Amino acid sequence: MKPPLRGLRGRLLVAFVLVTAVATLTTGALTFREARTGVLQQSQDNVIKRLRYHVNALAAGVSYPPTRSDLEWIAAEVARAEPAQNWRVLATYRELRATSTPQDRFTELTPAMRSAVSSRRAAVFQRVSTHGGSSLVVGLPVTFETPSEHPASGVAVFLTVPQTGEQGYVDALVAAIGRAVLPALGLAVLLALLAARGVLRPVRELRRATRRIAEGHLDTRLAINGSDELADLSHTFNETAAALEGSVAELRRMEARARRFVADVSHELRTPLAAMSAVTDVLDEDAAGLTPDTATAVRLISEETVKLARLVDDLMEISRFDAGAAALQLDDIDLAESLRRTLAARAWLDSVDTRLPEPGELRGRVDPRRLDVVVANLVGNALRHGARPVQLLLYARESPDADDTGWAVIEVRDSGPGIPADVLPHVFDRFYKSDTARTRTEGSGLGLSITAENVHLHGGTVRAANRADGGAVFTVGIPLTRPPQGPDATAGLHRPSDSMWSAASSAASSGARPFSRATMYAAYQSDQWCLGALASYGPWCSSVSRRSSASVGMSMAKPPRSGRHSSPPR
Repeated sequence: MKPPLRGLRGRLLVAFVLVTAVATLTTGALTFREARTGVLQQSQDNVIKRLRYHVNALAAGVSYPPTRSDLEWIAAEVARAEPAQNWRVLATYRELRATSTPQDRFTELTPAMRSAVSSRRAAVFQRVSTHGGSSLVVGLPVTFETPSEHPASGVAVFLTVPQTGEQGYVDALVAAIGRAVLPALGLAVLLALLAARGVLRPVRELRRATRRIAEGHLDTRLAINGSDELADLSHTFNETAAALEGSVAELRRMEARARRFVADVSHELRTPLAAMSAVTDVLDEDAAGLTPDTATAVRLISEETVKLARLVDDLMEISRFDAGAAALQLDDIDLAESLRRTLAARAWLDSVDTRLPEPGELRGRVDPRRLDVVVANLVGNALRHGARPVQLLLYARESPDADDTGWAVIEVRDSGPGIPADVLPHVFDRFYKSDTARTRTEGSGLGLSITAENVHLHGGTVRAANRADGGAVFTVGIPLTRPPQGPDATAGLHRPSDSMWSAASSAASSGARPFSRATMYAAYQSDQWCLGALASYGPWCSSVSRRSSASVGMSMAKPPRSGRHSSPPR
């Protein structure tokens, strides 16, 4: 989850609060400074004015030079003139001094202020702070109307006034500013939320629209309101979405045409390939009587025809997956026995080391034909591109889900050089070649892609990796779904008879040509082994038919004259 302050709402809120706090505090500080200065200035002017008034009134009754009693009288009278202000007065003349309060040391008076008063004719003031608070100290020189070159008489009156009232005003101002900050911050938060709501609403709509487009809803558009930058953004988004929708639609049309083209070409090639396979089978039978060069050419044509037929079959299978027409024909089978039959049908029992469970120990509900395709492709790939020994492992893996019956894991290991790191992410891609210089391959380049599609159709997983001790390993995981219960559990499922499996294994052991996946599918769908098989497997079908105790139906030792054969879906 994203931290609250990482979002746009949080950042807007913090920005508004900070701006408001700075503005409020700055305004409060400036207001406090001006108000404090005004209060103190007014108090100071009033004190100086009244002090001058009282001193001027008393100076006419003082003889010059004054005596100590004159100074005491001046100090007492000035202090008595403002009883409510708690004035403390000090009168001085050279070394003489007298205070309005006995034994008052007048500690607030500094030598600098005393010197300033003796050298000036105007009043001098100073604010001092003591343990009891702040006070205003005023010094006023006294002049007498006597003819003299130096009007300054040397008599000075000093006054100390507590600033209690003024300090109360200042404190009240500070409290008022403090009380104004909280409502201002609250108002800032409210304005920030409103502003964030107005800004974030189109952003949220843009986010939802982007998610819908990511989910595949390319017709999603935004409503454009206003003409600001967000409206421009919505307009640009709509234009981008429209362009994307058009591009994707065109790509889908091209992809559909390409799939249809591949399917049509593959379908159209099957009929001539069946005829070619029939002809090459006849030529293979008569190759012993041909000249060496002609026999070599015949075998080459036969091999290439088989490869082309395999490519067409794989293309048809891929077309079914792309069209979503591939479906599972599930059956509850013994997985280990199914893997043994796959190896036996292709004469791989002596080429592959197996580690399989005992018969009946591991059963699963899978599509037998598609499981055969998966195992055959992986083992065949290991035998062609890896190195022996090749190992085939099958084991069960528990599932953390209590409602799940677990997984069947199939591993195919080889002892070759492994798969290059840059090739691993692409091994299941269609027609991917790790060596671009290798233009021809023994397979169609679709085997691993078909394997992955078949595994995914079962709801399983497949991955390729390299072993630490060398070699590649392909791991397939297929969920072991519970088989249905009741008398209709196997209704509609077609299973090959045991006699047919025995006939197939015996034919493979005797050196007959291994049967194709199309032939296996025909076996699963009915007990007529060769019904719908490719014509190139006709001789082997005859061998199986003769060995099988089941009813074979129709043997395709040689194709009909028309050259047409039904080929069942893979």
